[in-house]
Amino acid sequence: MLYFTASPIGNLEDITYRAIRTMKEADYIVCENTRRTGILLNKYGINKPLKTYNDYNKEKQTEWLIKKLRDGMDIVFLTSAGTPLISDPGFYLIKSLIKENIPFTSVPGPSAVINALILSGLPPDRFIFEGYLPRKKGSRHKLLKNLKDEKRTAIIFESPKRVERLLDELIQFLPEREITLTKEMTKIHEVVIRGKPEEVRKNLPPIKGEFMVLIGGNEWTKIT
Repeated sequence: MLYFTASPIGNLEDITYRAIRTMKEADYIVCENTRRTGILLNKYGINKPLKTYNDYNKEKQTEWLIKKLRDGMDIVFLTSAGTPLISDPGFYLIKSLIKENIPFTSVPGPSAVINALILSGLPPDRFIFEGYLPRKKGSRHKLLKNLKDEKRTAIIFESPKRVERLLDELIQFLPEREITLTKEMTKIHEVVIRGKPEEVRKNLPPIKGEFMVLIGGNEWTKIT
């Protein structure tokens, strides 16, 4: 069996008993980043062989995984943080497992998307997840313009290198929307900033860490 297992998005205590037991019982742990996964495993006294899996080696590693699973091995699949496949590697593997009729399951747990939605103060009943926006200016601007008519809360991942650019674009295309910026969720220096894009831009914390930006729908009115 292959277990797609959710891992902490920041605070290492945010992990389920089932996830810890599954990792302790597995034959291998496949992960996106061996250094970050090693920190988690050391905290819980887990010593298992580690294999990397990412977008660059996914074809070769998928062949290896399928062979081990057919040999009767149990394998845990982790990404750097949060739930696998959500803006992280793994979908190629799942398609291959289904094609080969090999069983897999999910061990649920932390999700940056849901955590940010809860912190945002924006409507959580209907939302869309855009992941990381395109890097090319034309594609980014097209997507942001399309959000003008979006009634649902939109959730976006952004890197420290481009978060200022994103806020400037929101000031340009969606200046009156209520937005929320989160940084370093569940960690000691967690930051949540709410307001119009220009307000958030003025209060932007140091550009370091993991950012998410949530945009209220075009019918959302701030509660005062």
